[in-house]
Amino acid sequence: MSKKIYQVVIYKSISDEEKLAKYAALAGPAIKGAGGKFLARGIPIMTKESGEKTRTVVLEWESLEHAESGYNSEGYQEALRALDGAAIREFRYVEAAE
Repeated sequence: MSKKIYQVVIYKSISDEEKLAKYAALAGPAIKGAGGKFLARGIPIMTKESGEKTRTVVLEWESLEHAESGYNSEGYQEALRALDGAAIREFRYVEAAE
């Protein structure tokens, strides 16, 4: 059995809040429909070391394959088209410790 995967999305910059809102309206249902579970999202309440207070999202997936399938789904790809480059983000995927 594969371990759960945690996806951390860190927004480096946002150039168009309106496009981001359109993206979010489409991305949330697409991610949930693909089996992703939102664990946290928003601006960090605290940062340490080199941390920056930028929008951050943490998702849980049953496996890396589920995460990839969710990213490549038609619904999520539609959300990315709506975002239209209005945000620079960093995606990180890590396996559950146990």
